[in-house]
Parts: sequence; structure tokens; C-alpha cells
Amino acid sequence: MNITVCVKQVPDTGLDRELRAGDSTVDREAVEAVINELDEFAIEEGLQLAQKHGGEVTILSMGPDQAAESIRKALAMGGDKGVHVSDPALHGSDALVTSAVLAAALARTGFDLVILGSESTDARTGILAAMLAERLGVPQLTFADGVEIDGQSVRVRRLADYGYDMVEADLPAVVSVVEKTNEPRYPSFKGIMAAKKKPIEVLTLADLELTADQAGLGASATEVTEFRKRPPRQVGTIVEDEGKGGIEAAGFLTTQKFI
Repeated sequence: MNITVCVKQVPDTGLDRELRAGDSTVDREAVEAVINELDEFAIEEGLQLAQKHGGEVTILSMGPDQAAESIRKALAMGGDKGVHVSDPALHGSDALVTSAVLAAALARTGFDLVILGSESTDARTGILAAMLAERLGVPQLTFADGVEIDGQSVRVRRLADYGYDMVEADLPAVVSVVEKTNEPRYPSFKGIMAAKKKPIEVLTLADLELTADQAGLGASATEVTEFRKRPPRQVGTIVEDEGKGGIEAAGFLTTQKFI
């Protein structure tokens, strides 16, 4: 089975992120970059399926040169090989453009199953899996909290507001997984050393038969028109309890519409 896991490198969510004043895109050099947290669950799901059913796991990522670090970490977790789509013209690409580029890469490499995290922690659109499935012309099974393969079909337990749905489709397909669907493994020292020798194919837009005017800010259907820094936190309200602390606290909560 040919399993491809899409991985995005994002700014560390534990640090303050900034947008660049020139083009309103995320300043990826301002903070440490890490693998998108939800993509780690996708990696683990891919590895478990490959161990159970055979085949290999390809790590696919689109991003600048430094995104190769995240690919290497995924390979250290157990991935077999990597594909890195990197081109200066990709800067500022929105989800629509990203889905087109990743679909072109997947059409080139081939796949039986594509797995993604349900959303990225920087953009939080949660729409890439659906866009990717539409461009590839295959079924989408989103928000999976468990994935099973049975011959040429895939079945997932799909998280819903009211509980779960069981959804099944024929392969090839695109699946997005939610947090806690599994427990991502940590790269071992042996895995880290082995990852250094695993191949990573670097592809440009030209390799995918795409042009610069089909990518980046200019080709994106969405843009950030305005942004401002979050104001500093104000000093909170202090209630001195002189016998009426509960009443004053309840009054404050009422004015803030908490109760």
C-alpha cells in the first residue's frame, strides 16, 4: 500500500506569532518552526496502517527550505521517504493554491491513501483535505477518530457533534484525522540516524508542470487585508471580600455575560 502523509511546518503555537508588514503573511523566521501538531497524529496513523497492511509511507510537504527539517523528523518517526515541494513562487499561497500544488505532486508520485491532520495550527481553515480530494477526484473521509483498511476499501469513525458516524469508501481516498486518534511516537536515536539516509525528493513548480503565476499571493483567492497586534492584557478586577465578595463576583460575571 502506498500511503502518503501530508505534513506542514508551522510556527510554534507556544510562542507569539507575527505577520509580516509587507504582505501580511506569517513571519516564519520570527519563531521556531515545528511540525503541525495534528499532522503528527496523521503520521502515526499512516505508520500503523503500513505496519498492519504492508507498504510504505511517503511524507509530503510544501514549504520553504527549512520545511525539510520537519520532513526529516517525520522520517525519523518511521516514514520511508520524503517529497518536498519547494519554490520561491509558492510564498503566500492560500489553501486553494496549496491544494492544487499538493494534488499535482500526488498525481506525480501516486498514492492509495492520503492522510492529513484535520487542520493546521497557523491558518486553522480545516478545508485542505476536502479541496485535495476534490482535485484528485477521490472520496474524502474527514475528522476520522480511527481508520481501518479492508482490502480495497477504507472505513473511518468520523467525529460529529452528536457522537460518531461510520463512513466507508473505496481506495484511493483522502482521510483527515483528529487529535487523540492515536498517540504519536517519539523519534528514537536509531530512527533519527536512519532518517539522515532516507531519500527526500525536492520538486519545484516546473517539475509539477505549474507556472509561477499559478502559485503564491497573486494566484490566491483569499488575502489578509488588515491586521493589528493584540492589545496588552488589562489589569483584572480585584474584589476585596468584606462579606459581600460572592455578590460582587456574581455581579461581575453577570456583566460579562458568563452567567
